[in-house]
Formats: sequence, C-alpha cells, structure tokens
Amino acid sequence: MPCETDSFEDDLADLSSAEEFLEYFDIDFDVRVVQVNRLHILQRFHDYLAKQEAGKVPDYAAYRQWLARAYTDFVDSSAQAEKVFAVFQKAEGSSFVPLSSLTD
Repeated sequence: MPCETDSFEDDLADLSSAEEFLEYFDIDFDVRVVQVNRLHILQRFHDYLAKQEAGKVPDYAAYRQWLARAYTDFVDSSAQAEKVFAVFQKAEGSSFVPLSSLTD
C-alpha cells in the first residue's frame, strides 16, 4: 500500500492500536497474540524504528518490515522472555524477600 509522504504521515497519526497498525500495514495476525502483547509489540516496533540510521526517514516498506518483525517476536515467545519493558529487565536480577523478614 504505497503512500504519498504527507498522506502516509497523516495516516500514521490516526493509528492508535496495535490492531490498527497491523491492519494498515496489511500484516496477518493472530488476535490472541495481539490481545496479550499489544503494548509490547508497539514498544518493540518503536525500538526497531529508533535504531534506523540517523537522518533516514523510514518509508512504508521499512515501517511494515519492522512492525512485522515486532509482531513475530511475540508469536512464539512471551513478554517475560522478550523483556521489552524495564519491569521485566529488572525482575531478572531480583531476589525473593519473604514478608516475615520485614516484620520484626
């Protein structure tokens, strides 16, 4: 779905959910995967786009590629395994502290 630059940017500004992004970029998806991981998929998509070469503005094909990759990351994996958000990154190094040790 090739787009003119202004129209493409306007279209992107109107998208708000993971489902809308996936539909706009014509990416087949499993609703169950998206329901569980929608924020993780969008954050991973954002992270991929942020790694673009400085000054290089992604086009429709690049956006579609990165979104498809972000979605695929969660098809056979989980949010805990992918560690997109800091809460999962911090949890890996955490230790268990029993409640009884806090009440003296």
